[in-house]
Amino acid sequence: MKSVIGILVILPFILAPLASAASAADPRGVTFDDLISLGRIGAFAVSPDGRLVAFELTRFDKDDNSSNTDIYLVPVAGGEPRAFVRSDADDSSPAWSADGKRLAFLSDRDGTSQVWIIPVDGGEAKRVTDVPTGVSNFVWSPDGRTIALTSSVYPECADMKCNEKMLDGAKDAKVKARLVDHLLFRHWNSWRNGKWSHLFVADIEGSSLVEVNKGRTDVPPIALGGDRDVDFAPDGAELCFTMNPDSIPAVSTNNDLYVMAVPGGTPASITAKNRGDDNNPRYSPDGRFIAYCSMPTPGLESDRVRIMLYDRKAGTISNLTENFDYSVDHFSWSADSKTLYFSVEDRGRRAIGAVSITGGDAALIIRGGYDTDLAATRDGRYLVFARQSATHPVDLHRATIKGKDVTALTSVNASVLAGLKMNAVEEHWYDGALGAKIHCYVVKPPFFEAGKKYPLILLIHGGPQGSFGDDFHYRWNSQMFASPGYVVAMINPHGSTGYGDAFERQISGDWGGAAFEDVLKSVGFLKSLPFVDGTRIAAAGASYGGYMIDWIEGHTDGMFRCLVSHDGVYNLESMYGATEELWFPEWEFKGKPWTNPEMYAKWSPHRFAANFKTPCLVVHGAQDFRVPFEEGLQFFTALQRQGVPSKLLYFPDEGHFVTKPQNAELWWKTLHEWFAEYLK
Repeated sequence: MKSVIGILVILPFILAPLASAASAADPRGVTFDDLISLGRIGAFAVSPDGRLVAFELTRFDKDDNSSNTDIYLVPVAGGEPRAFVRSDADDSSPAWSADGKRLAFLSDRDGTSQVWIIPVDGGEAKRVTDVPTGVSNFVWSPDGRTIALTSSVYPECADMKCNEKMLDGAKDAKVKARLVDHLLFRHWNSWRNGKWSHLFVADIEGSSLVEVNKGRTDVPPIALGGDRDVDFAPDGAELCFTMNPDSIPAVSTNNDLYVMAVPGGTPASITAKNRGDDNNPRYSPDGRFIAYCSMPTPGLESDRVRIMLYDRKAGTISNLTENFDYSVDHFSWSADSKTLYFSVEDRGRRAIGAVSITGGDAALIIRGGYDTDLAATRDGRYLVFARQSATHPVDLHRATIKGKDVTALTSVNASVLAGLKMNAVEEHWYDGALGAKIHCYVVKPPFFEAGKKYPLILLIHGGPQGSFGDDFHYRWNSQMFASPGYVVAMINPHGSTGYGDAFERQISGDWGGAAFEDVLKSVGFLKSLPFVDGTRIAAAGASYGGYMIDWIEGHTDGMFRCLVSHDGVYNLESMYGATEELWFPEWEFKGKPWTNPEMYAKWSPHRFAANFKTPCLVVHGAQDFRVPFEEGLQFFTALQRQGVPSKLLYFPDEGHFVTKPQNAELWWKTLHEWFAEYLK
């Protein structure tokens, strides 16, 4: 991250919407420099009057090996976006005041992430929080006088002076050892270091800071939370938040919703009867209801997500999408509090739907795109959402409240995209395991020539409850794989999301079963395509996709010229002992290694090392605590001891994903060289 500057003002920059004629006239295949130059739209918020959208835009600097996030404004009615909050720091998470006159945001310009507020009609930004441990998330109260914020603090501390002293002591300590007495002591790519995320209610004038949850509890929960797990009632008198009350969060998906009077009330759970995951509370504009997302099955993180409705007056809960075989993610209230709009995975795409507060009538109103993060405008006219495709990164769009007249609001990468040659995805279905039809996307290389045969790279997604879609994925970008002259295939085998609950659940307890058969059958199908050279095929995958590569290594001989395993699960028993979210392996393999050793043994790739023959590139990050680095190291060791041509690409400063620009460039360079060695 770059150094920060002091004062923030409204700046008259706009985003160039058009490409030069020269770049459009001489297109090229995508390069890494193209990929890293693209601006990436993140979180956005619609103003209360429905006229403006504030959105994050992140750009990367490869030479500086950094990124910077600014906030832009664009009219919902259409017009040029303009830079509104710009600095050398990261400015993110825009949130409008209820009257639309001020915009709050997070910024680390003073060294730690704090809440800042800027007048919309012009003027300087003002920092309104001074939390030594930094602010992670925040929500503005309806009256504009208070904010609810979260920060990772030491639970033994009674105030922020104590937290500041503890932080300074940890920073200055000569001994960096950690003494741990609980599970889930590290998560994803970082150690918790004895801190827990607590919720605070703060006066924006700095006169008070009230801590809501105490001790070893997290708000928001450390995992399986929603988009935003804190919300104010429209009258500002009540707060709803998500918290896991269980003592060992590493084995629990039991997130509950709590409500409390503001200020100083006692939190009370409204979803205690459900031992599954409840999150993402949103009060209706009229204050009558709290809508939220819910998964009913304890221990299953990939259960079908329902939209639930809590009636604050009657104290009852209803399921609005019980018979709707889609898993809901983002949702937004209509202005009249009668409808909820939502997005769902829809067979390799993402659709937008609607359901009334009476329930049972959920239906999709926008299909065929890859649409997420929607928000209904408060004037009741539009839906605003993020849309992307395999040939186009995210831009903001609007549609009428009925899902008609989809219109782009931004085109932040037009000049770069105009100079690139990319092919849209082609959809195929083939016969897979268990009599199912399996969905497959194919991307042809740039400058594709009919009648010519091309080498094939087969990509396998992670999860396993995940999917490939018609989206512009920055890490596993189909166009970057295709650019050197390859056909790229992306399959959604058993376990993939967006194809119904039963199809998704099938993978649990069967990691190398039906999904592996789907992979094998995909090869036969893809070889039948007239433009695929069936003698030159490679496969690559990450996370569960990496597991599948490891499994392929021990269960095929000669099918693939080479393989790539990125952060793959290799030894199920050692993985269980070192990963953080233990509910995941306990659900997937129906117990612990000592209670169900047969299943762990049956599906563990390490038990088939004697069969390894296919050249394989192994990639792993040392900061990956989901699939710890030792998994990749064990796999590489077995390959080397078997005499299999193999390489290990190790990132000491990356986690489950490769995020730093120069590391990402090395990642792509290494993969392209590996494929060229065996496919060209």
